[in-house]
Amino acid sequence: MKKQAATLAVAAVCMAFSTTAHSESNIKEGAVSVSPFGGYTFFDGDADLKSKPTGGLRLGYNITEHVAVEGSGAYTDTKYDNGNGSTNVYRYGAELLYHFIPESRLVPFVAAGLGGITYEGREGVRDADRTDEILTAGAGLKLFLTDRVALRADGRNIFSFDDTLNHQEVTGGLDFQFGGGKAAPAPVKAEPQPEPKKVVAAAPLDSDGDGVIDAKDDCPDTPKGVTVDQNGCPVDTDGDGVADYLDKCPGTPAGVKVDSVGCPLDTDGDGVADYLDKCPGTPAGVKVDSVGCPLDTDGDGVADYLDKCPGTPAGVKVNSVGCPLDTDGDGVYDYLDKCPDTPQDAAVDKNGCPEKVCITLNVEFDFDKADIKPEFHSEIKRVADFLKDYPDATAVIEGHTDSKGKIKYNQKLSERRANAVMKNLVDEFGIAAKRLSAKGYGETKPIADNATDEGRQKNRRVVANIDCGLKKRK
Repeated sequence: MKKQAATLAVAAVCMAFSTTAHSESNIKEGAVSVSPFGGYTFFDGDADLKSKPTGGLRLGYNITEHVAVEGSGAYTDTKYDNGNGSTNVYRYGAELLYHFIPESRLVPFVAAGLGGITYEGREGVRDADRTDEILTAGAGLKLFLTDRVALRADGRNIFSFDDTLNHQEVTGGLDFQFGGGKAAPAPVKAEPQPEPKKVVAAAPLDSDGDGVIDAKDDCPDTPKGVTVDQNGCPVDTDGDGVADYLDKCPGTPAGVKVDSVGCPLDTDGDGVADYLDKCPGTPAGVKVDSVGCPLDTDGDGVADYLDKCPGTPAGVKVNSVGCPLDTDGDGVYDYLDKCPDTPQDAAVDKNGCPEKVCITLNVEFDFDKADIKPEFHSEIKRVADFLKDYPDATAVIEGHTDSKGKIKYNQKLSERRANAVMKNLVDEFGIAAKRLSAKGYGETKPIADNATDEGRQKNRRVVANIDCGLKKRK
């Protein structure tokens, strides 16, 4: 919406000057142009940069009145959206310009070119310094105030090849032309006129037959049948400067500018006359309402032709292209997100809440042994891999025994078993010891019947109480 407002403001300034200045100005072939400018750069959301004011300079050469080549440089001081500091952004490159109706005071043009964009980060910001190749494309207007000076407004899309970013730049400034221009035609010597012949007075004539004699007729050669006033001129009832017999829009309000057939001007061609149009400069083909403004069907403040997410529910905050905000970037819009501020790499469900992934450990031991059997090494490795994937997770290793033997002995045996598994995780798989703890429960927590060999085997075990980690986004 900010970009649209800036574009409309530039158009409004151009329209205002076009109705007040009266100097003859155009693009000078062979002229050198200097164009200082200022404006605003809207960075692509994926760039993680705040949109900020921009300033710079353009230097150009008019190859012909229509075609020009131009080099430019711009600077933006901005900050990272994630709070990691600030960065200097330098944009530079060269473009070809094509001027439409170069003889007019208001000269529209299109531009395209190649260049580069450099991000110069502050100290302490990781991977902040880089340079990307870019393609620039856009359009603008030059409104000549004098023969050599013009107001200038530009809009550009800046496409980055390296990381497929699309920034936008809206600027305004002055355009100065030096040199160039076609030589003035040589003066034509006036031929001497013969002496007028004396005419003998005759009866008053009415050559065009409008009822007003030639001597009093201010509009000779009026077509036959046309109603005229007392001076012999065709009647113009609505006073718009177009005679009634030619006027296709009679009854035009006083003071409204009209075209050659007496109809109010519609400069942007949106079907709404300029004097009623509250949004002049609407792009061609865009549907508008009764006052000439682009339609905004879902009422989110972004015109339909710019809205990439039509049908947004009423009251939902949107970004510059009309899509609902997704502040934590988890793919679920804020107004649907029941878990805002989800970590950046966490997978989420349809409600925007992180999905958790859990794991268990079960290692069995022989009677009166604390040695880890080879067949359980893969089980321990599986838990180690999980702890590596989720570095914030911790685990309590719990040792158990069957009911044979003395209680105190079994308590010590369960502790040895728990410590054996913990040591294996640390020594064999590099898991930090501070993330692990070992605890023995002796024979106090059986999971099977100690009266059978099968039950006692299940009770001679080590299990782990492991924190569930947030599932990572693919």
